[in-house]
Amino acid sequence: MPEFIVRVGTPDGEILERHVRAQSVSAAQDELRRQGMHVFETKRGSFSLADLLPRSRKVISTERFLTFNQELLALVRAGLPIVQSFDIMLERQKNLRFREVLLDVRDKIKSGVALSDAFASYGDLFPAIYSTSLRAGERSGDLEGVLRRFLRYQKIIVNLRKRVVGALVYPAVLVSLSTAMVFVMLTYVIPRFAEFYKGFDAELPFFTRVMIAFANGLRDNLIFVGIGVVAILFAFRRWVATSGRVIWDRWKLKIPLAGGILHRFAIMQFTQSLGTLLSGGTPMVPAIEIGSQSVTNQEVSQRIFAIVQNVREGEPLWRSLESTGVMSDLAVEMIKVGESTGALTEMLANVSEFYDEEIEARLARIVAAIEPIILVFMGGVIAVLLYAFYLPLFQLSSVSGTS
Repeated sequence: MPEFIVRVGTPDGEILERHVRAQSVSAAQDELRRQGMHVFETKRGSFSLADLLPRSRKVISTERFLTFNQELLALVRAGLPIVQSFDIMLERQKNLRFREVLLDVRDKIKSGVALSDAFASYGDLFPAIYSTSLRAGERSGDLEGVLRRFLRYQKIIVNLRKRVVGALVYPAVLVSLSTAMVFVMLTYVIPRFAEFYKGFDAELPFFTRVMIAFANGLRDNLIFVGIGVVAILFAFRRWVATSGRVIWDRWKLKIPLAGGILHRFAIMQFTQSLGTLLSGGTPMVPAIEIGSQSVTNQEVSQRIFAIVQNVREGEPLWRSLESTGVMSDLAVEMIKVGESTGALTEMLANVSEFYDEEIEARLARIVAAIEPIILVFMGGVIAVLLYAFYLPLFQLSSVSGTS
């Protein structure tokens, strides 16, 4: 992605040069205007090998980025200059793609670019909250404190994701094994039963004939079925990645049991991000903009981003959030108390902790409920298949018994 050097005016009245990676000049300017800056001049930056990197943010894993920031914090705390700290970390960095990015960031710092601007130029690789937090730390002279707060935020989000994934491993294994069993029965066991029944001079029950026809059709067209499934999944992922992202995220919030957890996780992301930015010295409006962008669910993200104009015009944060309908009444009241007492960052941390506890409790209930549901459902599917193919045996045995 090309880099642009943009001369901007900040809301504080400063004139700065920002390095931004974007698809075009207009995209780079729009990105800075969304951050409340006035654009004076834009020119194309120099090309680097990092431009050849994939655009996906997933190039740098969350765990690797967390480790990098832990090392950077340790070196900054020890009093080492930033450039020397990068030299030390580059010697230990094994991931070639991340190493290329860090080399480019170090070169920018050597040429006089601020650390925050160097990371902001890789907006498609690193979260916006990171470069904004660094900028606040550079202005206040408390880079160590900003890094510590960002690490705390990142650890909370990572640990919560790990707990969710860990809780869903066993149900996922159950579904996979049950699905594999049904697939084997349809493609191997049932056709063998069909060949066995051909030796009997008797008409099979309708339900059994339907299942045999379905199993034979699946086995005979297995390649086409596989291609069709892959094509559908590919088309679905493309749709979600483009025009269907908001619709898909809106639908996910309505999923029974899981939707409540996803909703609370999105709010927790926002409150954690907002609290981290505000405690680092970022003004309220840019903090809300960036905090809303840190929410992975686009439905919730857009509804929160819509309050930016209201807050800019002087409406209290709690009232604006209440109008979105995405937060519970208790969370809104806690934020209201935090605004009125001047302890908003502490209250946002309490809201995040409240949602974290709710997610933990709901997750435990879902895991306890989903295992028997899966077992009963898959047991029912297998029972139906067995019934369809043992029914003719029962009928044949009853006929032979009466004769």
